[in-house]
Formats: sequence, structure tokens, C-alpha cells
Amino acid sequence: MALNLLKKSDYPIMGYDVFNEKRSIFIGNGGKSPDNIEEIYENSDIIFLCLPSNNLVKKSIEDIINNGKKGTIIVDLSSTAPTVIREMYDKTKQVGISLLDSPVSGGEPGAIAGTLVLMCGGDKETFDEASPLLHYMGTSVSYMGKSGCGSIAKLANNMIAGCYLGAMSEGLAFAVKAGLDPETLFYAIKDGYAGSPIFEVKAPKIMSRNFEASARIAVHQKDLMNAVKLAEEMNVEIPMSKMVLDYMNEMEDLGKVSEDHCAIVQIYENNMGVVVKKQEVNV
Repeated sequence: MALNLLKKSDYPIMGYDVFNEKRSIFIGNGGKSPDNIEEIYENSDIIFLCLPSNNLVKKSIEDIINNGKKGTIIVDLSSTAPTVIREMYDKTKQVGISLLDSPVSGGEPGAIAGTLVLMCGGDKETFDEASPLLHYMGTSVSYMGKSGCGSIAKLANNMIAGCYLGAMSEGLAFAVKAGLDPETLFYAIKDGYAGSPIFEVKAPKIMSRNFEASARIAVHQKDLMNAVKLAEEMNVEIPMSKMVLDYMNEMEDLGKVSEDHCAIVQIYENNMGVVVKKQEVNV
């Protein structure tokens, strides 16, 4: 996302990451990466955040409040809990700083290609000001409503995606248990109602046993935890999402939370005593 901003916009852009190799890539593409992150907070008009936890987002926004300048726009691209976003929205508003919650969907391939889906919450005038930059990162940029609405849209997105991953995993494991070749099944049904972009990308990963993460279980797990918490606050049930979250929690217990989220198929495989993989061809 940072590289797309760097390559497509005419603005001078600074970037920071805790991993030096990421900063080196950014610098190698013409960006500036100061050693002190406060330099970014003090000198930037728009600050994009993309962080893995609610606490890190909250801490970073608090640091911007303390070190940033009045009129700064913060765009949180993370999947942050709506309650945290709304709390920080109120705090930034008090000091003349604007906050947009603008989580993304599309995974690593979408981030690289600049084809992400962005769902935005906050003040409409702030969204309108930041929108041109958001379009450098995504092909779909939607204003969802007041603060927190972007985060809620992302929760709904990942509830649907998580339940789909669960249904796909269950169906593939079931088919293998019943004696079908999963690759043959994949090509038979991928263009029907069971097909989707998730099926197109994740089923081949499963069958090749490639669980290197383009979307980590840990991140999806966090979103489902946030969804469960919000559902409890609203006094509603989300049983399918809870079931998928339980399986992700099992993957954490197995030490596999850094694998791709499609790796939850391993829970279904263990329960059915099968492995969903391509059949070996004997020559």
C-alpha cells in the first residue's frame, strides 16, 4: 500500500516500519524513512496506519495527538474494533485532528496490485479530502457513514469470508472422505454457485499444501473476536462466525496462527481423518 502511494501520487511520502527490511524496500523505491517516527507525526498532513492490533492503533493515535499538528488527517487502514475507533475519534476531534477508519479487503495480492476494497467511516468532508489517495491503493473506495462504520463493514466482510472458508474447507474434506479427487471437484464446481474469488485462490493453496500466509489466521481471528464482542453488545447471535473463530482458536493452540487463514482446513481434515491434496500421478 505504501509503495502504491509512493509510485502513484505526486506527494512527498515518508514511511516507517519496525522491520528494517521493509523500510529498505520503501527507501529503495524512492521513499523517505526517518529513524524517529515522531518526525512523521510532526510533519505529515495525512498519516496512514496499518497495524495488527487494537492496542497498537490506539497507542499510535495517542502519539499523533501528542506530537502531530492541528488539521492532520489520520487514516486507519487496520481492522480496528469499532469501539476503539469511536473512542479515538472523539479524542482526535478535541484537538483538531481528523480520524477515518478505512479498513481494507483483498489481502496481499490486492495490496500489491492496488486493487483493494476500502470501507470508510468518519466525517464525510474528511473522506472526500482523503479519497484521491485511497484510490491509489484500491479500486473500490466506499463511504459507509459515521465513525466506526468502516470498521463494522470490515467485520461483516470478514464474517462472510470466514464462514465461506469454513464451508469450503468442510465441503472439500467431506468430498475427499467420500472418495472424490479434490482437484477434479474444484474444476467441476468453481464456475458454479459454490465458486468465488476465495475459492479460486484458496482451494489451490489447500490442495498444494501451501499455507504460507497472504492473510494470516491471527488477523482474521482478531476480526472475528471483534465481531463476537460487538454482537454481544448488540445482544445478537452470530453462531457461524463463532464456530469459525473456535477453529481459528484451535489453530492458535496448535501454534499455527501465522499460517494463511485457509489453513483452518486442517481442523476439518483432522476431524474427518483425511488430507485435501492433489493426487499423486504415477508415471
